[in-house]
Amino acid sequence: MQIYGETGKTELILLDNRSNNFERGATDIFKREAADVGKIYKIRIGHDGTGIGDGWFLESVTLKRLAAKTKDSDEDTKKKSDEENEETKEGEGMDVYTFVAHRWLAKDEGDKELVVELVPDEESDLEENTYEVRVLTGTMWGAGTDANVFLSIYGMERGDTGERQLKRSNNLNKFEKGQVDVFTIKAIDLGELKKLRIRHDNTGTRPSWFLERVEITDLKESTTYYFPCQRWLAVEEDDGQIARELVPVDEAFVKKDSENEGQSPATLGLEQKAKSTTYSVKVKTGDKKNAGTDANVFIILYGSKDDTGIVSLKASKFNKNKFERGKVDEFTVESVDIGDLKKIKIGHDNKGNSTGWFLEWVEIDAPSLGQCLKFPCGRWLDKSEDDGAIERIIFPAELQTVEYIPFVPYEITVYTSDIFGAGTDADVFIVLYGSDGICTQQKSLCLNKREQRMYFERNSVNQFIVELEDVGDIIEKIRIGHNGGGLNSGWHLDRVTIRRLLPNGKGSETVTFPCERWLAKSEDDGETVRELVPSDIFTEKLLKDGTLKQIEEEVEEPLEVHTYKISVFTGDIYGAGTDANVFLNIYGDMGDMGERKLSKSETNFNKFERGQEDTFTIQAVDLGIIYKIKIRHDNSMISPDWFLEKVEILDETTEESFVFLCERWLSKKKEDKKIERTLYEQSYNGERNSLDGASLSVSSQDSNANTKEPKKSSLVKAAEEGSLIPYHITVTTGTEYDSSTDSRVFIIIMGPQKVQTERLWLDLPEGKDEFADGSVEKFSVWGRDVGEIKKVEVGHDGATPESCWMMEELTIVVPTKGVMYNFVCKCWLARDKGDGLTSRILNILDAECVNIGIKILYEVTVVTGDIEGGGTDANIFMTVFGSNGNTEELLLEKNGDRFERGQEDSFIMEIADIAPLRKMRIRTDGKGTRPHWFMERITLKNLTNQEVATFTYGDWLSKLKNATGSLVCEMPAVINDEQMMEDTTYTLQVKTSDIGGAGTDANVSLILFGEYGDSGTLPLKESNKSNKFERNQMDEFSFSEMLSLGDLCKVRIWHDNKGIAPGWHLEYIDVTDSAMDKTFRFQCDRWLAKGEDDGQLIRELACANNDILELKERTAYEILTVTSDREDADTKENIWIILEGKMGRSKEFLMENSSKKRRFERGATDTFQFSSKNLGDIAAICVGHCPKDGKKSSAKADVFWHVQEIIVTEMELCNKYFFRCNAKIPLRYKRRDYKVFECAKVTESFASKARSLVPVKYETIVVTGFEKGAGTDANVFITIYGLNGDSGRRALRQKFRNLFERGKTSRFYLETLDMGELKKVKIEHDNSGLAPGWLVERVEITNSATGVTTIFPCGKWLDENRGDGLICRDLFPRY
Repeated sequence: MQIYGETGKTELILLDNRSNNFERGATDIFKREAADVGKIYKIRIGHDGTGIGDGWFLESVTLKRLAAKTKDSDEDTKKKSDEENEETKEGEGMDVYTFVAHRWLAKDEGDKELVVELVPDEESDLEENTYEVRVLTGTMWGAGTDANVFLSIYGMERGDTGERQLKRSNNLNKFEKGQVDVFTIKAIDLGELKKLRIRHDNTGTRPSWFLERVEITDLKESTTYYFPCQRWLAVEEDDGQIARELVPVDEAFVKKDSENEGQSPATLGLEQKAKSTTYSVKVKTGDKKNAGTDANVFIILYGSKDDTGIVSLKASKFNKNKFERGKVDEFTVESVDIGDLKKIKIGHDNKGNSTGWFLEWVEIDAPSLGQCLKFPCGRWLDKSEDDGAIERIIFPAELQTVEYIPFVPYEITVYTSDIFGAGTDADVFIVLYGSDGICTQQKSLCLNKREQRMYFERNSVNQFIVELEDVGDIIEKIRIGHNGGGLNSGWHLDRVTIRRLLPNGKGSETVTFPCERWLAKSEDDGETVRELVPSDIFTEKLLKDGTLKQIEEEVEEPLEVHTYKISVFTGDIYGAGTDANVFLNIYGDMGDMGERKLSKSETNFNKFERGQEDTFTIQAVDLGIIYKIKIRHDNSMISPDWFLEKVEILDETTEESFVFLCERWLSKKKEDKKIERTLYEQSYNGERNSLDGASLSVSSQDSNANTKEPKKSSLVKAAEEGSLIPYHITVTTGTEYDSSTDSRVFIIIMGPQKVQTERLWLDLPEGKDEFADGSVEKFSVWGRDVGEIKKVEVGHDGATPESCWMMEELTIVVPTKGVMYNFVCKCWLARDKGDGLTSRILNILDAECVNIGIKILYEVTVVTGDIEGGGTDANIFMTVFGSNGNTEELLLEKNGDRFERGQEDSFIMEIADIAPLRKMRIRTDGKGTRPHWFMERITLKNLTNQEVATFTYGDWLSKLKNATGSLVCEMPAVINDEQMMEDTTYTLQVKTSDIGGAGTDANVSLILFGEYGDSGTLPLKESNKSNKFERNQMDEFSFSEMLSLGDLCKVRIWHDNKGIAPGWHLEYIDVTDSAMDKTFRFQCDRWLAKGEDDGQLIRELACANNDILELKERTAYEILTVTSDREDADTKENIWIILEGKMGRSKEFLMENSSKKRRFERGATDTFQFSSKNLGDIAAICVGHCPKDGKKSSAKADVFWHVQEIIVTEMELCNKYFFRCNAKIPLRYKRRDYKVFECAKVTESFASKARSLVPVKYETIVVTGFEKGAGTDANVFITIYGLNGDSGRRALRQKFRNLFERGKTSRFYLETLDMGELKKVKIEHDNSGLAPGWLVERVEITNSATGVTTIFPCGKWLDENRGDGLICRDLFPRY
């Protein structure tokens, strides 16, 4: 039975017939759980007519809604007599409904029906109604069926009739070709009818059935409803469905149909399609032993309004043998308005040989709703596995739902010409274009080979109803073509018409696209693809009086067909030519022309040979302004590698020409191993995202792309506003069994007060399909800036029991905040492991937090020169120097197509906070297939304050093409037309000591360090003496065209220990800067020799000029105050301040306010100067607010000074101390009441830094881990970074010692000038030796002058074959 109520209906409830139920005179009580349907207005009860003596006289049915005491009423169906059943006593508020039937349900008694609908006793306004159903079978060959047919009718308000078998017709043999069968169905009045569902059970010898239409007459109201179908209900025809849902249409459309029998087969399939929803159901069978099934599988889709009823999954689109191991089968299910999908039920009938089935997932895509839902299962449907169930209810996985813009139905009619050989068996496809280049995806009209053979015959008319993307009101053009497959693939197409419904559904419009040409390789121009433009539009509107109004009009100014001449230039280098097939697609602002094969060259018989130009002519509908092309080859034939120089396209109609430079290989072996390239027009400066236009069917270009103003990418905009910031996330997967997952992983970063990023998906790069055991995956995502991170949620979208994932470790780096959080989780995210959660929230307090230094976001724009061969695929490295330090060498990512001839490439980089910028050094490694690079200029734009610095070079970086053969260049920053560094010549005088054996023949190099960075490595080659570095000799070296580094502070000098007796005793170096006209002396007086002194070959020398600045006892302090810019921030009274330094505390300084010179006004900046004893570094300040007349009475309670920030400058060394206050200081008479602020930031002046440069020995201890294979024999290098500079890359070597063995500690002494507080260590090895993999436990560095030890934990492998494969790591200190 089934119960209907105000809010819906229950599912079918079975009342099982145990041996003695439903006996004569008996009262049977059942308990069932069902959905709450509100007030009940009818029930339907019936039986299946099996068994002996199946006739049943039903007296009455009583329904009681039990109080919500569900604990007894389990799903068990104990038969209880009235005595046992205590809880059904008439409690208050319990609903009781009585339905009196008093009739037979029997094949041979009464009206011979086995099903009856009943209304409760009190309800009198609902009466039974009789419906006369006329079923018209089609006139096609083989249209009739012998299967059992079932029908269900649905009303607008009052439920449905349930499924009734159509048994007793006016004809003896039902559902024969061209026949009308009449049936009567009795049911409680349904009101106005909205749809019907008709199906057959696919039994009998010829079950395929072509249903023309169903007419239903409501005998009470005497109205007739027309339900056109005109489709097959057959497994092997059409879309393979044997159930259809039909909606009623107006009589006018049906009558029109019957009148014009002779002309065209006008149909109403489009109207049906528009009102119904087509679901594409994909079913994935698991990849397990015996996972497949031969049983009959069914599915029911449950929506919020209704369900689809049982749908048999018979006709799979892809596989003849359905539901085989590891395969995906696709089916089509249509239904009318069942609301939002809530759940599905899928199961099988357990018939056949191997019935057990392992179902992985079901995916249901509804294009007309723009929604694709995934229903994960991951369980057996097998009597002998799991829980023995052979049907399951599955709910959708929310995280895997995809939403997109809904599709609309188009009726496409294809007319094949009446010419000899006009038909084709090839796979015909179509693409529709709207205005502004919006297009649909390419859609094949035939679903399978059988249809290809059936359709597109000579003089035939074939109709297809397809759902495609909505291209807007106007179809500008269509592209139709075929793949040239099959026997006689040549096709002569007469015309195509496309019919669409008008927006309100009252009528339709038909657009005609004439063709009248061959699509054949051997006819006409050999093209198998044509672009067609519309000629006329035919509109039908349904008027209010029920008649049809028909309008025919011609299309005004359709797009013209243009002829494009395409010249392809192959490069003139060895092996440049190709024999592969080349394909080209051209994109303009009005769409693209589809991919065409470049087959007939007009200039050369043998196409695409070295150094030659090939010309092709292609006809396509006007593309507008062409801005990009996609060109590829299929990598066929013997030598497919192709060096493409450029492509030129001439639009012969408008005589505009477009140039696309390539100068790259299209090869699987060379360069980046790609055989497809996207090239942009030379003058194009819109966004160059390499998104696939086809897969997203986005409009091919924004409307303002042709303007000359370059567009900003959305990311740059968001970064400028500060709304989005980058997060770098590293995920380590565990190594236990089953740790890996192929689910999508996400992360949500949460700040205070519910501020959080959206769900950031960590999608694996191409070529990786899972988070493998023990792998380390790195992701960079952009998310909202949540302020201070409080929590992190991490999870995945896997919903089956099998999608388990063991997350070992999670690291989050927030560069703009300068912090790194490391969570060691070691937890399962799995349905059936651990606690069963697939996502967890981690508290930031459980993470280890490391300071890594704040980075600023810059937009970097690299301009490559427009010179032949200007582009490169070498690695490019950039170092930026500022007044506050310099960055490390940063790699500029090639990213597929950056740094190509004539291009401007913009991307966002994170650069340390070193502004104001001074200069940039660019280096290329000179490797790759095209190592030469012509670099025009680079600009850096600070995205926080919009400051732009330009670095111009305009020359080659190349060993061959550059006059000096240099791969490195230095460029001064130009900010607001001002060059930030002067050009100078450095003259170096190097004095070798007067000691035995002091001279050397080794190669000596040095680096100068100054106010504005370093000079880079300067090799000391060209001396004024023929034999360099002899005992007691002065050698002079000159370096012209250098950038002046300002005051110098140190020199790093070393030699390579080559030659005979390479040991060298250096006395001093003098460096003269011609621009400043100043000489700097660097005293050494030490050996650079393996066998002398401490055995180091590298020395850092401090500038002797540094010592001149003797610190005086007294100094002056400048105090700058910034008053807030808000109401009543200002004060008329005085402020006092006390500075607290490392060497003492100052006296009180009074900052006075006078009536003549007002201070501390709203938003004002005031400066004061006081002399004082030197306090050393200032750590804190005390600030108070006192009345200027000194009277107690004038200290009012509610007077405040709101101070934004205070900056203290020590005038001798010019060190600045910043105090970010942002506080209210109350006016007080007593001096006890004040606020204390700690120093937020110090900028140390160059002079002060230089003073602290004294030689220091650093003891470096490297601890190797204790796991198997932890030790290494590779050469190890270390670089130490401190506040005052770095140590340079130093090799860690010792004579005759086996270093870095498992579990051992190795100790080294490095001498450099004091680096200040240590910030990080870079440790690396060169991967040489037998087992170079190395597990570093930690590095400890002790400054022997101060005795301070800094510990840098590592605990990770430096091994190319483990984890993230790095052999170079940055370590940060743990305090």
